[in-house]
Amino acid sequence: VQLQASGGGLVQAGGSLRLSCAASGRTFSNYGMGWFRQAPGKEREFVAAISWSGSSTYYSDSVKGRFTISRDNAKNTVYLLMNSLKPEDTAVYYCAAASERRSVAALKYDYWGQGTQVTVSS
Repeated sequence: VQLQASGGGLVQAGGSLRLSCAASGRTFSNYGMGWFRQAPGKEREFVAAISWSGSSTYYSDSVKGRFTISRDNAKNTVYLLMNSLKPEDTAVYYCAAASERRSVAALKYDYWGQGTQVTVSS
């Protein structure tokens, strides 16, 4: 499956952005999906995950209550709505797909998209 992330940009602290990740090549609804991010000089970290049907979601503690992951299987797209953004949310954001059915907290990702830059100014 090929993944294309978009929607990044520059936003002031407290603002919002919605990232999108469009999938192609395979049946999208067969994949659990996740978002990760990597800030300069730091390791990539998990942000959020969603199950195949969209019925289950899972978030890192750092974004819980501020970010919302969702998916539209008819559009082969997963979204990440980011509210109340903080400068520490600045990173390149990546989407990923997991083919093996597991709990959303334990997904293992097989496919990765290119990143989209999110910059939050203070």
